[in-house]
Amino acid sequence: MQHIRYSPVGISKKLQIELYKKMLKPRMIEEKMLILLRQGKISKWFSGIGQEAIAVGVAMALDKDEYILPMHRNLGVFTTRNVPLHRLFAQWQGKASGFTKGRDRSFHFGTQEYKIIGMISHLGPQLGVADGIALADVLRKTPAVTAVFTGEGATSEGDFHEALNLAAVWDLPVIFCVENNGYGLSTPVNEQFRCEHIADKGKGYGMEAHIIEGNNILEVYRTVDQLCKSIRQNPRPVLLEFKTFRMRGHEEASGTKYVPKKLMEEWAAKDPLENYLEYLHQQGLLNEEEEVRFKKEIIEEIDKGLKIAFDEEAISSNETNELNDVYKEYNYQEIKPGSIIKNIRLVDALSEGLRQAMEKFDDLLILGQDIAEYGGVFKITENFIDHFGRERVRNTPICESAVVSATMGLSINGMKSVMEMQFADFVSSGFNPIVNYLAKVHYRWNEAADVVIRMPCGGGVGAGPFHSQTNEAWFTKTPGLKVVYPAYPFDAKGLLISSIEDPNPVLFFEHKGLYRSIYQEVPVDYYNLPLGKARLVHEGSDLSIVTFGAGVHWAVDALLKHKHIDADLIDLRSLQPLDKEAIFSSVKKTGKLLVLQEDTLFGGIASDIAAMVAEQCFEYLDAPIKRIGSLETPVPFAKNLEKDYLPHKRFEEGLLELYSY
Repeated sequence: MQHIRYSPVGISKKLQIELYKKMLKPRMIEEKMLILLRQGKISKWFSGIGQEAIAVGVAMALDKDEYILPMHRNLGVFTTRNVPLHRLFAQWQGKASGFTKGRDRSFHFGTQEYKIIGMISHLGPQLGVADGIALADVLRKTPAVTAVFTGEGATSEGDFHEALNLAAVWDLPVIFCVENNGYGLSTPVNEQFRCEHIADKGKGYGMEAHIIEGNNILEVYRTVDQLCKSIRQNPRPVLLEFKTFRMRGHEEASGTKYVPKKLMEEWAAKDPLENYLEYLHQQGLLNEEEEVRFKKEIIEEIDKGLKIAFDEEAISSNETNELNDVYKEYNYQEIKPGSIIKNIRLVDALSEGLRQAMEKFDDLLILGQDIAEYGGVFKITENFIDHFGRERVRNTPICESAVVSATMGLSINGMKSVMEMQFADFVSSGFNPIVNYLAKVHYRWNEAADVVIRMPCGGGVGAGPFHSQTNEAWFTKTPGLKVVYPAYPFDAKGLLISSIEDPNPVLFFEHKGLYRSIYQEVPVDYYNLPLGKARLVHEGSDLSIVTFGAGVHWAVDALLKHKHIDADLIDLRSLQPLDKEAIFSSVKKTGKLLVLQEDTLFGGIASDIAAMVAEQCFEYLDAPIKRIGSLETPVPFAKNLEKDYLPHKRFEEGLLELYSY
């Protein structure tokens, strides 16, 4: 059968046999899984049959403490890293002894114990995560390689471009392993890209690239092993295109009817396991007796693991356990403000808090566009590189998605990060990894996303539709994210510090219109404030005003203008977690509620607050709950149009109406 030419140069006989055993194990597991799938004992399967040489060869070339980020068809990575089979089987059955407590399926998990970081279904962010892991190694001067897998289909995604470009610009020691198996589900490569080889794309990034015969285990191992040794000494990214083929469907239900029969036959003849076995026989390195013994050992291991997994009871949980695992536990330790204060702007308070956090946490990085020499478009990081250097204050290319993904990788590899989203509007370009990776990673497999994303936001400054949104509602809807939105300098500094201390992902909103217009006495020293605690700005008994950000200042102005109105004014400060008790207590006292937000009204947090109060405090209400927000339009540019868009006037009218009800 031998249709593959093998060269054993530099690979010992013992290792050649070990490579066979490492390929045989995932093949035999897969064959068993296909039987169990037909029997209805597992729900889904993504087959890597025919591609074992890639996963095994790459995993064998890496050191065991180097991170590897596989995909669905890389079972050989998990078995080569000696992940216990009973845990893999339990994972595939949604059992408790798996890796995700039944919350995610198949290979959608990671494990720090084995330095494996699993994928999410949105393929692209995986690549940027590898960048972040590698960046942490570079900063610690750890000579390590990170390997990340993807398929030829995902190379069409913007995340592929962003991650490779970022790795090239920063000389990150990442091996980008692209398994070109001919089809993205059913779409052939000629409908996916026009370049002859995926490796050709490396030229565009100034990146070393190689084409490897992916079914040749010796070529895969030797090439990757040599590259790893070189990259550890000379950190840089490398793009590898593995030519291979997927012998079964995208997943088993998909089938392979769309693949020409001749093509299937050609690749069947290049089976990586059967060809390599024949080579070992021809070289006298393996006889049939040893082959049978290897298979018997693997069958026993599979059967033992399956029995443990099948005997395990179906997973059960309760509401408390599920809710408690959405966020990593964080024991807030209060650091009280000092007595020395100075009168500063909100923008100064943010800069000071960020600088003091950088001094406190040596493993904290700041990333963003134009944040180094330029100091950021709002100058919050001005002169930071003089104190902390360019390694810790890092300009990024314009690639929000890859940078968000990289912050996840930094967290996985034990580092904190603050990313400046140049304008909150631009977060849409990094939305996927925020809501699908950062937000869900702790609930899925108990990994923290120790990331703060700063979000300069808000209107009133004539910046138009793309620089004026206050889009907090995009994130308050997503379990796993924390959302903070201060209105005053004192709160801004303390809450930013707490957000950095907190190991969970935080979206930290900063209203641009307040940056240089609001002053306050702020303690000079490092201090923090608890997330999820509202502040009573003004106390009264006529009605309750609940708001945040610029809305707090609009409400203060209105109350100063209408001094006969005696209102509770609650500044939420934190939208997730939300201080529900402060809201409920106030409404129970006043009997009336007005909720003000700068965002457009429909679908915003004001609606949820109104609904919660209606559910919890209905018998205390003396009037209908009133919600005030901006017009249901994009944010306009012209001054008069923006004035009509924002809710100042409508708020004042609503305040008087509710007071008189």
